Amino acid sequence: MKASDKYLKIVEWSEEDQCYVGTCPGLMLGGIHGDNEANVYKELCQAAEEWIVICEEDGEPLPSATAGKEYSGKFVVRVGKELHKSLAIEALRQGESLNSYCTQRLKESTPEYRTKKD
Repeated sequence: MKASDKYLKIVEWSEEDQCYVGTCPGLMLGGIHGDNEANVYKELCQAAEEWIVICEEDGEPLPSATAGKEYSGKFVVRVGKELHKSLAIEALRQGESLNSYCTQRLKESTPEYRTKKD
């Protein structure tokens, strides 16, 4: 296993750039661009390895691993009193719990979930 295998790598099509963009969030800023998805991924893996070497040479600690991370399904969001009130009232109007209402709104705003049905 390579050191970079511990970090999530994402390659996706960018309508704005009209090419594939590869990123490694949590490890390095910026990304790799190109017309071939497989080549972008290969270059991204190489760039991540190089970034790790640079961090080690500079004595910088590596960030926590992002690949294979388990999530609890819970997180706390501070939204302010007025937004909290507004969300709670709208949830009541919809006949939903605040948690269900907010979860549905988050799913609707997340591309991966827009096309999925519960």
